[in-house]
Amino acid sequence: MGQHVLDILVMAGQLVLALTLLVVIHELGHYLAARLFGIRVSKFFIFFDPWFKIWSKKIGETEFGFGWLPFGGYVKIAGMIDESLDTKQLKEEPKEWEFRSKPAWQRLIVMIAGVVMNVIAGIVILTMIHLVFTKDYLPVENVKEGIYAYPYARFLGFENGDKVIAINGKETARYEDVFSTKLFFAKTVTVDRNGKTIELEMTDTLYSYLKNGGQFISLDNHPFSIDSVVSDMPISKAGLKPGAKVLSIDNSKITSFGKMREILSFNKGKELQFVFDNAGSIDTIMLPIDTLGKIGIYTSLPEFDRKAYSLFTALRYGWVDAFEVVNSNIKGYGLIFSGKEKAKDNLQGPIGIAKVFGKVWDWYKFWKLTGIISMILAFVNILPIPALDGGHSLFLIIEVITRRKLSDKFMEVVQIIGMILLLGLMLLVIGNDIINLF
Repeated sequence: MGQHVLDILVMAGQLVLALTLLVVIHELGHYLAARLFGIRVSKFFIFFDPWFKIWSKKIGETEFGFGWLPFGGYVKIAGMIDESLDTKQLKEEPKEWEFRSKPAWQRLIVMIAGVVMNVIAGIVILTMIHLVFTKDYLPVENVKEGIYAYPYARFLGFENGDKVIAINGKETARYEDVFSTKLFFAKTVTVDRNGKTIELEMTDTLYSYLKNGGQFISLDNHPFSIDSVVSDMPISKAGLKPGAKVLSIDNSKITSFGKMREILSFNKGKELQFVFDNAGSIDTIMLPIDTLGKIGIYTSLPEFDRKAYSLFTALRYGWVDAFEVVNSNIKGYGLIFSGKEKAKDNLQGPIGIAKVFGKVWDWYKFWKLTGIISMILAFVNILPIPALDGGHSLFLIIEVITRRKLSDKFMEVVQIIGMILLLGLMLLVIGNDIINLF
C-alpha cells in the first residue's frame, strides 16, 4: 500500500511540476508582451489562489505570488475579459494602460505571446535533451545491413536490408526519425534498396497497427552469436558455448537476429527444433519458447558508428522534433474527427499523462515529456476555440480585417461559451482516464 501511494505521488509530482513550469512560461509571455505595450498586469501567480493565497508581494503595479492550488498559474491583464469574468472595470471608460484601449495588432501580440513562449520552450528543451542526455544519434547510412522487415512491412513492400531515407518525401538522416511518429502517419516511405531508390505506399491502418505495438521494421537485420544463457531456463542444459550460433529453427534458416525474433514471436508457448553451431559441433535441440517469445539467450549486438550532436545539429533536430509533435497531433485529431480512430482510445487527461511519466523519476524522460507537452499546449492554445488564446486571436484578426471592434458583451458571452466547452472537454478526458484505470 505504501509503495502504491509513493508511485502515485511520484507520477503526480512530475506532472504538476511539468505543467507548472510550462504554464508559468506561457503566462510570462503574456506578461512581457503586455508590459511592452504599457498594459498593466495586476496579478502574476504561480498556482491558483481561490479564497486565499500562500504568499504575495506587490512590485510596481503587479502582485506576484503563490497560490495553494497546484495547477499552473495565471496573469490578470487590466481591461481584458478573461477566465475570472470580471467585467466591473469594463463599465468605466477605457484607460490608456488597459488591454482594451490598445490597437488590435498590439492586443494580438499579447494574446499569441504565451503560445510563442511555449514553442520556444519546447524547442529549447528538446535541443538541450540532445546535448545533455542523448548526446549522439545514429545516421541512417551507418547501418550497413539496413532494416529487418517483419511480415506486415513485407506486405507493404519493404525488404530486409532496405535503408529508410525519407518519410512523406522528407529526408530521414537519423534512425530516430525512422522510428518516430513520422512513421505512424506515413503516406509514403522512400527506401534505398541496393543503390536503387524505391517509394512505398503506406496504408491508413498503419497508425493503429504501430500504436498497438505491432512488429514492423527494426535494426535487427544483423548476424549474431550467443554470449550467454539464462541459468534457470531449459536452454541452460544444452551445453552451449560462448560464440555459438543459431543455424535454423524448425528448418527455417536463421540469417539475422530479426529472423529469429520473428519466428519466436509467432510461436510463443510452443516447442521448436533448434540447430546450433556450437563451437564447430552441430547440435540439434528441442527448446520451449516462453509466453514472451524468449528462449533465454543473451546475444552479441553490432556496434553502430554514432554521430555526436553539435550545438547546430542539436538545435536543428530540436526544432524538427518539436514541430513533429504538432504535426502528429494534427494528424491524430484528423483520424479522430474522420472516425478512423476512437476518441476514448486516443485522448488522455491528467491521469493518463501522469502514468506516461512513470513511477520512477527519470530526468531524461521528465524533460522529454515536458518538451512534448509544451508543444501540445502551444498547439491546443492556438486552436480557434473561444476562451483559448486562439479564439481571442481569431476575433482580433477579424477586427484587424474589418476595422470594427467586437463589443465587450459579445466577448463576455463568447468567453462563457468557451469555458463551458473546455469544461466539457476536461470532464470527457478525465472520465476517459478513470474508465481506462479499470
